[in-house]
Amino acid sequence: MRAIEVRGLHKSYGSRKVLHGLDLKIESGEIFALLGPNGAGKTTTIEILEGYRDRDSGEVQVLGEDPATAGSELRARIGIVLQSSAVYPQLSVVEILKLFAGYYTSPRDIEQVLALVGLSDRRNARVRTLSGGQKRRIDLGLALVGNPELIFMDEPTTGFDPEARHQAWDTIRGLRDLGATILLTTHYLEEAHQLSDRLAILHEGVIAAMGTPEGLLAASGAVKITYQRDGELVVMRTDEPTRVLHELTTQALADGVELEGLEVRRPSLEELFLDVVGADE
Repeated sequence: MRAIEVRGLHKSYGSRKVLHGLDLKIESGEIFALLGPNGAGKTTTIEILEGYRDRDSGEVQVLGEDPATAGSELRARIGIVLQSSAVYPQLSVVEILKLFAGYYTSPRDIEQVLALVGLSDRRNARVRTLSGGQKRRIDLGLALVGNPELIFMDEPTTGFDPEARHQAWDTIRGLRDLGATILLTTHYLEEAHQLSDRLAILHEGVIAAMGTPEGLLAASGAVKITYQRDGELVVMRTDEPTRVLHELTTQALADGVELEGLEVRRPSLEELFLDVVGADE
């Protein structure tokens, strides 16, 4: 059974069309990143999948059920990391986790949650005394405490320093290894590249590109060749890097010069993203 299957999803707000027949399939046990510029429809899509927003038309299945009509049993199988949330500031970290664990019939062990989100050493600290990054870890912990099969993560590492972000990546990979399916939205394209088994770029209400990160980059074709000539940077894009490099190096050898700073690489995910959605966005 797929974790998520969407066919022909439409959503408008008044005269403004946000989703235009969106199709999406997410397999159980994968990390899937949904990318797109602001206003592309990511949040609307996620909220429809979570069952918190009505759709105009289309078919939606989440863990085998329609979230628009499913009850509390489906919600108990889902974890959500919001962009921002407010928790009781006077409670300790362990108290807030125990409080939320009480809402579920089969919660994850509290000590395991603390270890997963890196807050074991702050278990007795009051929420109000924590840094922004540590509070964000609580948000992640609250999404995990119900032992969900499917986790929605909306910008999960916002406010993290680089070390904390890499620790969070390890946690997310660990959840996948435990069998959870993760739908991730992020503006950190490196994060999407590092974490996702597959990703989709949502643009103007439709999926503009979808596949594995490496597959999408390979399919983009163009290779970037850069080098210095007379103190100026030369940038070339080509679908035939072998031929172009041969011509460049042959000419350089004939002229008795070095191609200073010669570099050959495929576009980054960020460059691919900008190509798909338009650099102005």
